[in-house]
Amino acid sequence: MTDVRRADERYPGGDRSAGIESRHAFSFGPHYDPDNLRFGALIACNEERLAPGAGFDEHPHSHTEIVTWVVEGELTHRDTAGHETVVRAGDVQRLSAAAGVRHVERNDGTTPLTFVQMWLAPLSPGGDPSYEIVRGIADSTPYAVPEAGAMLHVRRLAAGERTAVPDAGHVYVHVVRGTVRLAGEELGAGDAARLTDAAGVDAVAVTRAEVLVWEMP
Repeated sequence: MTDVRRADERYPGGDRSAGIESRHAFSFGPHYDPDNLRFGALIACNEERLAPGAGFDEHPHSHTEIVTWVVEGELTHRDTAGHETVVRAGDVQRLSAAAGVRHVERNDGTTPLTFVQMWLAPLSPGGDPSYEIVRGIADSTPYAVPEAGAMLHVRRLAAGERTAVPDAGHVYVHVVRGTVRLAGEELGAGDAARLTDAAGVDAVAVTRAEVLVWEMP
């Protein structure tokens, strides 16, 4: 089964007066939707846009695997476990909140910042927070999040190029940029598809495209 969710169906959030614009794919904050709480391990897929100098002040997380993909610009990350990094396009950042951690996310650059942040529910709660960043991840190198039993695949496709969607119980496909055709539907930037019991499914790039694919049991 394929469930397509369009970019304009996302729940709006953020604070434009503060230079923050957010679009949420799942039930989030004041936008409570009991029928859209999670898909597999995935509990959030937020598109965030921060103007230069804007950001999220220190705030807490717990029992969440937080994976961030920068689309444009640079994201400054600081957390109470002592990590301070700048995340750039092509990097994968993961913060395992475990029993609890606080962090700051800012655009300290001079150009707008766009990033996609995805939250996953861990298989087991608690533990110690951890942090990892992989610089310039390649298409052929899936990124594993064993704490959530999930795998992230990055796909950068030329027009007309075809790529196989993983065969899995739950597959979440998020189009970062460009247009792809999947299961008879065309998906543009910000669109997503949720596939249940995926088998033998391909995605074909209509234009040059960048796609994030989550493979989950």
